[in-house]
Amino acid sequence: MRKHRLNHQIKVPEVRLVDEHGELLGVMPTAEAQQKAQELGVDLVEISPKANPPVCKVIDYGKMLYALKKKEQQAKKATKQKEQKGTRLTFKMDVGDLERQRKMAEKFLTDGHPVRVQMRLRGRERAHMDLAFEKLNSFLDSLSEVGKVEQPPKPSGFQIIAILKPTKKSNK
Repeated sequence: MRKHRLNHQIKVPEVRLVDEHGELLGVMPTAEAQQKAQELGVDLVEISPKANPPVCKVIDYGKMLYALKKKEQQAKKATKQKEQKGTRLTFKMDVGDLERQRKMAEKFLTDGHPVRVQMRLRGRERAHMDLAFEKLNSFLDSLSEVGKVEQPPKPSGFQIIAILKPTKKSNK
């Protein structure tokens, strides 16, 4: 966070003064600006030291720092990326279990998270890769209303992985 010079730390002969509402009060000697701030019971804060003359604001410094911190937090929250959620399927999964996994994946997608769908193949199941792809594709089709396939199903070792991204209308 940037350090600001306050009150008597400002050593320039004259400053351009702005009040707390952003209205320009004009160019005046620094001593007069400090006196005005003292009368109002707030601080004289140097906002733009490189300007000619430097711009100072008559404002409560604590409140200003609090507002800057809040603005930073909002910006950070807006840029925060959604974390990827995951769901695991097996080749022998029955209808009830598939439905439960589908509902969970649907909830993740409506919350705006991308979903990684992983189907594990064990032992002799690896010999029936085509059936596993069929099952996984039908699972992905059932989620087509809330998500679109970002990465189509592809084998990776003893598993098949696909990634779904939420559709724009499903985001909250």
